[in-house]
Amino acid sequence: MNAPDVEATDRHILELLAADGRMSYTDLGKATGLSTSAVHQRVKRLEQRGLIQGYGATIDHEQVGLPLTAFISIRPIDPSQPDDSPERLRSIGEIESCWSVAGEESYILKVRTQTPAALEGLLARIRAAANVATRTTIVLNTFYENRPLTDVQSDSET
Repeated sequence: MNAPDVEATDRHILELLAADGRMSYTDLGKATGLSTSAVHQRVKRLEQRGLIQGYGATIDHEQVGLPLTAFISIRPIDPSQPDDSPERLRSIGEIESCWSVAGEESYILKVRTQTPAALEGLLARIRAAANVATRTTIVLNTFYENRPLTDVQSDSET
C-alpha cells in the first residue's frame, strides 16, 4: 500500500536507496527507466521534502567493540516532573535510539555496550540522569535489522 503523497517512481527510488545508499544516479536511472538528470532531480526533491533524511553506513558493532545490544524501557519515578528524558539522555553516547512509546513505559532506548558490566554502569547513569526506573532486555541474536523499505501490501490487497 503506497503512501498517498509518494508516487510509484519516487517510492521505487526510496526502496533502491534504502537497500544501497551509495547507488549512483546512473544506476538509479537504469533501475527506474529515468535519465540520470531526472533521477538526480527526484532525489534532491525527496531530500528537500524530508523523505530522505540522510545516508549512513551499516556498522558491524561487534567488530568495533560494542557486541552487546540491549533495549531499555524507562518510566519516570515521579510522573509529576517534566517529561524531558530524551533531552536529559541525549549526551549519553551508548544510546543509539530513543522512541516514545505507549504502554507502561514512556520511552524505549536501544543501546550498545562492550560488556554486561558496561551495561550495568550505563543503566546507573541513565537512572541518575533522567530520574527514571528501567527495565532491560538484552539481545541474544539479531536476525535482521534496518531492513530496506519495501512495498508492503495490506490484508485487503492480498
